[in-house]
Amino acid sequence: MDFKAYLRQHQDDLLADLASLIRIPSVEGPAENGAPYGAEVRRSLDQMLALCEKLGFPATDMDGRVGWCEYGEGEEMVAILGHLDVVPAGDGWTREPFGGQIENGRIYGRGTMDDKGPTVAALYALAALKDAGAPLSRRIRLLFGTNEETGCQDMKYYLEKGGEIPVMGFTPDGEYPIINGEKGIMNCSYSRKLRQNGAYHLRRIEGGTASNVSPAFAFAELSCPPEAADRIHVDKVTATPIQGGIRVEAQGVSAHGSTPEQGENAIGRLAQALLQLPLTEGDVKETLTFLAERIGMETRGEHLGLAMRDELSGDLTVNLGVIRGGEDEVSVTLSVRYPVTRTFDEAAPPLRAAFAEAGFTETEMRHKAAIYMPPESELIAKLSRVYEAETGDKAVLKSIGGGTYAKSIPNLVAFGPIFPGDEVREHKPDEYMEVERLLQNAEIIASAMFELAK
Repeated sequence: MDFKAYLRQHQDDLLADLASLIRIPSVEGPAENGAPYGAEVRRSLDQMLALCEKLGFPATDMDGRVGWCEYGEGEEMVAILGHLDVVPAGDGWTREPFGGQIENGRIYGRGTMDDKGPTVAALYALAALKDAGAPLSRRIRLLFGTNEETGCQDMKYYLEKGGEIPVMGFTPDGEYPIINGEKGIMNCSYSRKLRQNGAYHLRRIEGGTASNVSPAFAFAELSCPPEAADRIHVDKVTATPIQGGIRVEAQGVSAHGSTPEQGENAIGRLAQALLQLPLTEGDVKETLTFLAERIGMETRGEHLGLAMRDELSGDLTVNLGVIRGGEDEVSVTLSVRYPVTRTFDEAAPPLRAAFAEAGFTETEMRHKAAIYMPPESELIAKLSRVYEAETGDKAVLKSIGGGTYAKSIPNLVAFGPIFPGDEVREHKPDEYMEVERLLQNAEIIASAMFELAK
């Protein structure tokens, strides 16, 4: 069926509704009664549900955390999952971040690409199916999440409260053609108590900002003879005397935690440099030796006993993202991403064992299981046909180290909204989406909905 005419006829309505939604700065805020993720996020959900009603779809609100509308009949349900929360605007904008301005064929504002634009496009795609009277054997449910940017607790709540699980579906919160594989992710933290003695005393050690960022800078301050600074000779590391000791700084190269091999880990480099000091045997030396020799600058977990790979997604990766500590304790946070055909039960035990043997205690383990949908599955086969029919391009399947919103609910993959070769503008200043790309997404989503539900 052809849904393009309806979408082109309602282009101005789609853009006006999207602009109105962009004007709500739906960044997570303090929880309030009926607004678990803040008043502005709640307002964004309310407005989206009102838009559903305006287009003729009865809407459901699950305690201010998730909303949805449906079309069609049938025992089975197909889901399209978008989110209405956004990251903070940040600096560097030349336009109003929450203005929804349309100029030169583009609509600007935080959320235009991630993910309000594709979500509104999906709602209008559903309206196009309804207008055409598309015959469906499965219900189509548009799910509106509100906590994707800060933890995906929205969909966890949905599942815990008995929210219906789709037989298949997608989230327009990734990229085209189709992301059919996503590595499993373990974000974990470990700490170790320190008892110190001797001439070299660790005062402070810090580096990194998050588990999913390879740190570009790390430093340590020690009480020791100031001339100890002359003992350190490591590239991109400087040691300078300070009052009663030395300060050692290590430079690295930042990279995303899913591709740490593209960076240089400043924490690992710092640990290696500190071992050039004549440290007394004990907790501090043992801790630094573990970090330098078992992790160091490695990114594939070889010396942690984690190394594994598959042909679909490549090597397991390890990113030592954060270190914090002082005289009594050191803590570290890592992001480990294992191949799509492997499991948590294969990756977690050797990691835990390595840290336990080094005297560390696990303080946090957050896990998102790997996703893999084979090419011959109904979902991937149908999305591939839709993408190739709509674009004329081959639907090349992708496996990635990052995680999309598809991980938050079973039986979904990421499908759109970014086309191959287009700039990734989400989370950046002057975020925008071309009007034509927005409409193209709506057309592809409409065809995909019909294909999955007919």
